[in-house]
Amino acid sequence: MTDKNDKAAQRTDWAEDRTILANERTFASWMRTGMACIGVALGLRAVFSATDYPLIAKGVAELFILTALLIFVSAVRRSYVAQKRIDDHDASAQSHKNMVVTAALMALGAIATGAILWLL
Repeated sequence: MTDKNDKAAQRTDWAEDRTILANERTFASWMRTGMACIGVALGLRAVFSATDYPLIAKGVAELFILTALLIFVSAVRRSYVAQKRIDDHDASAQSHKNMVVTAALMALGAIATGAILWLL
């Protein structure tokens, strides 16, 4: 009977490991979504730069930059909450510090992009 319990425990451990990996994929998806917002901001600025109302184009582009920043912050927070609840077994989880550094660098890039867009 213990063999059956050991197998059940191992399946539970693997399920937790899959959840850890899913959390990391979700974090990466949030990062891509933030980058897409930055891409939309660049596109808006490029398409509408010759308009009679360039401040409107800049303002909307900045709105997408701010959205990207919110996405990056939300990704770190949600990832941390999920990671804290789960124990890793065979898979090793990405450290929270690495996720914070990644999101911070993305946020700095978004801020720099927003500044450049505003100055153009």
